[in-house]
Amino acid sequence: MKYMLIMRTPVEMTLPEDFDFTEIINAMGAYNESLIKAGVLLGGEGLAPAEEGFVVDFDSTPPIVTDGPYAEAKELFTGFWIIQTSTKEEAAEWAKRCPLGPGTRLEVRRVTEIEEFDQDNEYIQKEYEWREQLGTDQPVQG
Repeated sequence: MKYMLIMRTPVEMTLPEDFDFTEIINAMGAYNESLIKAGVLLGGEGLAPAEEGFVVDFDSTPPIVTDGPYAEAKELFTGFWIIQTSTKEEAAEWAKRCPLGPGTRLEVRRVTEIEEFDQDNEYIQKEYEWREQLGTDQPVQG
């Protein structure tokens, strides 16, 4: 089973001026290394600051694009990992090892598998073709 670990940080959270960013890089690096050595890490990335992002709101036609930061948000997604484990409990154990501090949350969500959908659906069949064309077993569509 695949799980996405989504790092969420409060919008108002700020780092102290004397914060040692090297310390967090080292802690995250060691965590990532342990995921790799265990053979469970499939991918992961940190995200750029909210000021560089935007939101597409589909409440209107056409959709409205709004630049960040997002005043209505209480938390921002700041990074993610995709891991593959045998059980939900194993995914929870890996999530608990993440070196995050107070105020930060790690949301864990199971990634759906293509086999869970109607295999006769035209776009499910195309998904298999796209994966073959790209030489990957990873999903092409969201």
